[in-house]
Parts: sequence; structure tokens; C-alpha cells
Amino acid sequence: MLEFENVSKSFWTGETRKVILDRATFRIEPGQSLGILARNGTGKTTIINMMAGLEKPDEGRVRRACRVSFPLGFMGGINSHHSAAENCRHIARLYGLDPDYIQAFCRWLADIAEYFDRPVITYSSGMKSRFTFALLLALEFDLYLIDEGMPSSSDVEFNRKAGTILRDRLRQATVIVVSHQPKVLESYCRKAAVLRDGRMQFFDSLEEAKRLYDYAH
Repeated sequence: MLEFENVSKSFWTGETRKVILDRATFRIEPGQSLGILARNGTGKTTIINMMAGLEKPDEGRVRRACRVSFPLGFMGGINSHHSAAENCRHIARLYGLDPDYIQAFCRWLADIAEYFDRPVITYSSGMKSRFTFALLLALEFDLYLIDEGMPSSSDVEFNRKAGTILRDRLRQATVIVVSHQPKVLESYCRKAAVLRDGRMQFFDSLEEAKRLYDYAH
């Protein structure tokens, strides 16, 4: 279970205060995957980061009664001067998992050849994306956080393997995906919410949410 209780978050832009959430209260129960539709610049990433515990609310509380993943593509826990292999072993120890298994899984899924044993700072953006997504899937969570969907990759085999594993995980887990594109949500969830003017409006179906989202545009 993930719960927001009277959560408020805003930023000062230099000229005005930008409100991300205004006293938001909601709960995500296990098995209730949710899509959040939000235009660019409205705070999609900030909300995902608060769910993961990477950012704190200005007011209110965020409660996590389950294993919540780091956001897809998040690089904050990765040491760019260490290799993927070294990062895998470090992260595995933090989560109390088998370093050999996590390293072997990521090496197989990311499939970046000799670069897996080179510093992450030498990777292309595509290699980094594949490695971080492999690491996300190597660690099993109750709730997965996805900002804008699957990583972009021109490698058909990687997309096939990663997509198959993610769909298998989601049979037992819950996902929250945030995007400005309704089509991205269709693969992950049936229920949806719309983030607008600092408020979250929840709907029982993605179609209902899309109607409000399209109207707001």
C-alpha cells in the first residue's frame, strides 16, 4: 500500500510559485495499477520521486507499506565511475540479495558486451537506459514506478526480453506509470488519474480520464 495524506508540494520559479500538489490524499492498494496523465511541466517526475522517497513533500505524509521501486531510468543510486558489474554487486548488498545473481541477470538482459565491465560514465545514453532498466527488473518490488514508460532502445531483442519480464512481474505486482501520452498507459493499467492545477482527479477507467485530459487541452 502507498498512501499520500494531505500532501502539498510546490516550487518557487523566481517569479511565481508553481504548485505540484495541493493537499492531495489518496491510496494505492496492492493490485490496483494506476496511470497518471499529466502534461509536461506539471510535476510528473516530482510525484514519482515523492512516491519513491527521493523527494519530500512540503506538507503532509507519504506512507509506504510495501516494497516500492526506484523510478525507471533513475541514475541517482548508480556510481558512474564504477562499472555496471560493480554497481550491481553494491546495489544487491544494499537490498540483501545475492550479488552474483543480480550481476549475472543484468549482464544477460542489458547485453552491452565488454562495456558491462567498464565505468558507466563511458556508456552511451542507450547503454545507460538498458542497464538501469535491467537493474530495476533484477530487484523484485511490490510496486513499480515508471515515468513515461519503457526506455527507448533500437535493440529489438532487448525490448522483447525486457517487455516479457516486466509483464510477468506485473502479474504479481502493482505499477504506477506517469505520462503525458494516454497511449503509454494502455499497456499497464485500466484505472487512471489526471494531474491538473495541483490536484489529482481519479477515474475508474482510462477512457474516462482521457476524456477529461483531452478536454483540458
